[in-house]
Amino acid sequence: MKKVCFVCLGNICRSPMAEFVMKEVAKDSPILVESRATSNWEHGNPIHRGTQAIFKKHSISYEKSKSSQQIDLSDLEEFDYIIGMDEENVADLKRLSAGRFDEKIALFVEGGVPDPWYTGDFDETYALVKQGCQDWLKKILAED
Repeated sequence: MKKVCFVCLGNICRSPMAEFVMKEVAKDSPILVESRATSNWEHGNPIHRGTQAIFKKHSISYEKSKSSQQIDLSDLEEFDYIIGMDEENVADLKRLSAGRFDEKIALFVEGGVPDPWYTGDFDETYALVKQGCQDWLKKILAED
């Protein structure tokens, strides 16, 4: 079973959106999916209401108890794919990795996914996340 971790700054908008969209698109595949934050700013906070609204709008099931968690070295060791939602997230992950797990770290989509915390555009984020998850699923399954 492949293990995938999506990572953004706070783990309340983009990475949990990617987590639950990927769980939906990969529901028939042997893939474990989680998400984390590069910062501790939102530690313990629930998924942002804008992301929750997207889940409801597109009938995507999610764990209402999901709360923000910060990534650590044990996560870098455990997961097969550590996918940063933007270039800054990837740079933070590589700093944490210090060269030990860099081959597992990747950018979600070229150009990154804009943070809806700042843009307010959760629909744009969803469109990018849905396509990106479909692309990542194909890539992961092709590597098996």
